[in-house]
Amino acid sequence: MTDAQPHCPTDADGHPRVRGHAHDYTAVVERALAALDLDTKVRLLSGQDTWSLPAVPAIGLRSLVMSDGPVGVRGQEWNAGDPSVALPSPTALAATWDPALARRAGHLLAQEARRKGVHVLLAPTVNLHRSPLTGRHFECYAEDPLLTGVIGAGYVRGVQEGGVGTTVKHFVGNDAETDRFTVDNRIAPRPLRELYLAPFEHIVEHARPWGVMTAYNRVNGSTMTEHRALVQDVLRGEWGFDGVNVSDWTAARDTVRALRGGLDVAMPGPRTVYGAPLAEVVRAGEVAETEVDDAVRRVLLLAARTGCLEGVPGAVGPEAVPQGIDGRAVAREIARRACVLLRNEPVDGGRRALPVDATALRRVAVIGAAAREARVLGGGSATVFPDTVVSPLEGLRAALPDDVEVTFAVGAEPRTRVPHAREGFTLRARYLAADGEVLAETPQFDGRVQVMGRFPEGVTRQNLSAVELTGSCTPRLTGSHTLAVSGTGDLRLTVGGAVLFDGRCAPEGGDPFESFLRPVERRVTAELTAGECVDVALRFVPGGRDPGDGLSGLNFALGHSEPRLDADAEIEEAVRAAAAADVAIVVVATTDEVESEGFDRSDLRLPGRQDELVTRVAAANPHTVVVVNSGSPVELPWRTQVPAVLLSWFPGQEAGAALADVLLGAHEPGGRLPTTWPDRLADAPVTDVTPVDGQLAYSEGVHIGYRAWQRSAPAPAYPFGHGLGYTDWEYESLDTTPDSVRVRIRNAGDRPGREVVQIYLAPTADAAPDAPERPARWLAGFAVVEAGPGESAEAEIPLPDRAFAVWDAADGGEAEDGGWRRVKGVYLVEAARSVDDRRLTAEVTVG
Repeated sequence: MTDAQPHCPTDADGHPRVRGHAHDYTAVVERALAALDLDTKVRLLSGQDTWSLPAVPAIGLRSLVMSDGPVGVRGQEWNAGDPSVALPSPTALAATWDPALARRAGHLLAQEARRKGVHVLLAPTVNLHRSPLTGRHFECYAEDPLLTGVIGAGYVRGVQEGGVGTTVKHFVGNDAETDRFTVDNRIAPRPLRELYLAPFEHIVEHARPWGVMTAYNRVNGSTMTEHRALVQDVLRGEWGFDGVNVSDWTAARDTVRALRGGLDVAMPGPRTVYGAPLAEVVRAGEVAETEVDDAVRRVLLLAARTGCLEGVPGAVGPEAVPQGIDGRAVAREIARRACVLLRNEPVDGGRRALPVDATALRRVAVIGAAAREARVLGGGSATVFPDTVVSPLEGLRAALPDDVEVTFAVGAEPRTRVPHAREGFTLRARYLAADGEVLAETPQFDGRVQVMGRFPEGVTRQNLSAVELTGSCTPRLTGSHTLAVSGTGDLRLTVGGAVLFDGRCAPEGGDPFESFLRPVERRVTAELTAGECVDVALRFVPGGRDPGDGLSGLNFALGHSEPRLDADAEIEEAVRAAAAADVAIVVVATTDEVESEGFDRSDLRLPGRQDELVTRVAAANPHTVVVVNSGSPVELPWRTQVPAVLLSWFPGQEAGAALADVLLGAHEPGGRLPTTWPDRLADAPVTDVTPVDGQLAYSEGVHIGYRAWQRSAPAPAYPFGHGLGYTDWEYESLDTTPDSVRVRIRNAGDRPGREVVQIYLAPTADAAPDAPERPARWLAGFAVVEAGPGESAEAEIPLPDRAFAVWDAADGGEAEDGGWRRVKGVYLVEAARSVDDRRLTAEVTVG
């Protein structure tokens, strides 16, 4: 028998090993604070640049460095010169339903942070999947607050056990991208408490994060960086959060209101609402210096916790934190554990389509642009540069026996932009002064040169005149190659001594971050010969932002695509390859043009002609397996036409290796859906992400995700919690009390397996007469179990008081007014494989 690792207030160690209780550092923090004058204090509340706070050597305070996450640690330099491990997307991590694995991911990221000199990771993102249209869906965990909170707590524990801080974000209501800087989200007290605040509360209680990031948006009229009721009264007062509150980048707007609202650090710097402006309002008597002291104490506490303040008793040394972790191995394990097998039907009346029996194969057709050039990251501020990426095509070729022929066809190109130059290119970036002096030179992972805040050593925004991307290209194919240049500034492209482009590109769009990440693109063509090396140079003279705002940077790129057939011919080529193969594996994907930070989606369709491609390939080969690589739901109009559908999310740098593990049966797909997968966008119950007159009403109340689907007539394509494996499970018994449940299951298949046991609560007609309207059922707990063929496993899962409670707001009050009320009555306790696949039921009476 194998016992489960349950979700409960304590983990497998009995109690979370989280260092950094505030009282451990009181003396050293107070001593340091007493030595500071006002001007030094206010400097500590304002970034000295994009990513760091200033050092104060006189008190033994080193500069505290922050870095974006959550799938890797970028460090202060946003370029390929210092590669990062790239883990699968947060939605993928949530699809494992495994807080212990999230904790291991945190250990790896702490190791990466220490290697890069980073003290605070700007992660995790625990906003909810309110709508499938949300463009940043992939960076959040789930549609359910409990699953989000449990996975987030595991992640936070892991990172902080490594001596690195976390900032749980974006507090709160940052659930869409449209007008994200200004939108006022109108959320009633009950859904605010029961849904959107709940993951933050769970993480504060069970993982004690050292930081929280407040969002750009407003909630019920107040900007979050100034929201005293939610920050001071709820987060700090009610929950006991003792960490630092840092603004999202450029989100702080008013000096006095931000300080009174509980904001400790305004980023980035050096020019923010804090620093000198804060000293001025103190000297003018508008705020007391003691209010500044409270914020500085929390910054010094963070420094003490991360080892940046000298004199801390029992400070963590390198020997006391996890180290020596194989990043590629962890990335590969998460990716395969996150794969969700949606469908797996028999082929021609025989065995199921997956796993593929490699010993019976002669030829495999791998189809889709995303199979050769994998999209492994969601993009936006979460972007990191790994030193290597294993594409699905590479992973399958490496894993299949040598006598199996693997053919490839693009089939359908989903992108409207030219991909960054990589295959066949060897490139370096040279940073030049006005007189042509080379200030720095860095290797390139691909044709994208990106910097935000910190330039390579020896380079500043002031001394930089131009950047040259230089190197060579050795093409695989003869013909007309498409080259593209993009960036805000002047660009000059030379190929083989000929100037192909010389002009200026100007930004478009209203979101400055979006225009930075996706600058205007210009295309040219070049006739190249296979195997003949040609010199390539792209000179970029940046336009750009005022470096005083801390967002100084540059982003330009050289794109390249090989000669292509026309769109109809590419699909025909794929159909022929599929018809000649024993199995066809089609990889479809979204692109950063339709799914990324900075904008919301307008539909759930796969871009380009990928749906048509799948339909045509499936008609040509009955053994067609479709791999869907997206960070959030997409419509699958062909899903009943193919025997197998597998979700890989954005699977990180080991994408292809993990995919081969799952497709060929070395490991089973371990994932379960962390979000409902609709059949059509029109069926989704919550789709509104566009503000009206600056406001977005969360009019659905507590009914989002599966809670809303349980009330709607159309059934989803695949429900919350769904996921198949390579073995079968029988649910044998369910014993329950008002405090916990014990579920016994048996592996009825012929191979080892892992199951996610899900517990839902459903109120019955015997509920208390004053019970408020509630969802038909909600997730109350879960556990991951493992067992060999024929073996049984037991999962003991707590039922916390909160599972039976609702938030009662005071008359007309806000979320900080009111309290939790335990709702009496009879409940069904349901042990399930998904919210719609409930295997065992018992009753429990709550008094």
